[in-house]
Amino acid sequence: MSAQEPTPEQVSQLKAKYELAAQDQVFTFWDSLSSTEKASLFQQLSLFDPTYINTIFAKTLAPLAKDEKPASLEPLPEAARASILDSDPADIERWYRSGLDLIAANKVAVVLMAGGQGTRLGSSAPKGCFDIGLPSHKSLFQIQAERIRKIEELAQKKSGSKVTVPWYVMTSGPTRGPTEQFFKEKGYFGLSPENVFIFEQGVLPCISNDGKILLESKSKVAVAPDGNGGIYNALVESKVLDDMKKRGIEHIHAYCVDNCLVKVADPVFIGFSASKNVDIATKVVRKRNATESVGLIVQKNGKPDVVEYSEIDPQIAAEEDPEQPGVLKFRAANIVNHYYSFRFLESIPEWAKSLPHHVARKKIPYADIESGEQVKPTKPNGIKLEQFVFDVFPMLELSKFACLEVRREDEFSPLKNAAGTGEDDPDTSRADITAQGRRWLEAAGAKVAGGVEVSPLLSYGGEGLENYSGQEVKDMLQ
Repeated sequence: MSAQEPTPEQVSQLKAKYELAAQDQVFTFWDSLSSTEKASLFQQLSLFDPTYINTIFAKTLAPLAKDEKPASLEPLPEAARASILDSDPADIERWYRSGLDLIAANKVAVVLMAGGQGTRLGSSAPKGCFDIGLPSHKSLFQIQAERIRKIEELAQKKSGSKVTVPWYVMTSGPTRGPTEQFFKEKGYFGLSPENVFIFEQGVLPCISNDGKILLESKSKVAVAPDGNGGIYNALVESKVLDDMKKRGIEHIHAYCVDNCLVKVADPVFIGFSASKNVDIATKVVRKRNATESVGLIVQKNGKPDVVEYSEIDPQIAAEEDPEQPGVLKFRAANIVNHYYSFRFLESIPEWAKSLPHHVARKKIPYADIESGEQVKPTKPNGIKLEQFVFDVFPMLELSKFACLEVRREDEFSPLKNAAGTGEDDPDTSRADITAQGRRWLEAAGAKVAGGVEVSPLLSYGGEGLENYSGQEVKDMLQ
């Protein structure tokens, strides 16, 4: 059902808000619009508070104070971190068991950040629909859905009662419809539709370099998704938190769609985070070398934070850990793989507006205010405002934050680039999944000729493959 054209009184009230903020240029073509176009533009403009947009624009572009002291950077304290690489196997087993118990008690949910399109991969479909070329031709969405099914099965086997891990899939404007369609066509990959909640992150208007909200056409504001930090507002606005509360969820795993090795609802991570009673925990992988271009999880001015590689002096980046010669002191590479306590997410309305915004300078097509014609600029003409998911970290005391280092080859293989790039592309994703399958099978005593795709429905993390001991295996195990 299409929206109704607003009444003159409604238009007058909204226009007054935009005039007060000196942003009434968005009404330039109002009188020439059709009834449908007026309804659509009114609906869009009603979503934004122009005064707030002005405030965040000014704050984001404000120059930093000249006398600001250089940040004090340290690795996280030992009490706030652990590593799968050198933890006592008994600790890992304990985390696994307690995490599986929480999953079995239906206290764990999963949030997927899946707003991106596969543009760099040569596809206009949502990135989660992408087939990385495995023998099974499973999409990223299917691989992750099947990991949820398997962990539900393992928890059910342990508890003897029905287990549900609800899956909350955050999309963006362009990806929501295609994502919903894909899930329906694929039968929700064997999950119950009532336990899959597809929602949308918010958008913010694109702003010209002089602070004016840009029109994309006479009847439409130019907008952009509000960054992965938009997840916090979206969880509230889309009623995801209400749904979690109804279900009695206490622990949440959140991650990005492009990581084909992600251990969805990982019981070890859940158990580790719950045992430390933290509000946020994050998985990291060990930085490959001092010059690898990755953000790092650190203690900055006494608070947990992320620093970009460009913000660290090369000499400091190359320092070694005094306790572990040959290992970097600053090595905790951020992979956007997080744990949240529900009690913390419930507090979002209290702090969401204080999260900073960041500037991305872009070439933004816009409607010329004189002619109404769309202009496609050849150089950046405006900014998109976005928030980062990790900007919330410094709000926490160190005692409420933890970090778990995991093996890169087991848990992190992002899909960023087109095939043939040689790094973070479909070929590396496929190779990493099949290499993992081979390691699992060899550990179980199988003879393996090359890489093998092991279906998540068969094994979540290498368990349950004993029957293949002594057998020759190749290509794919379903």
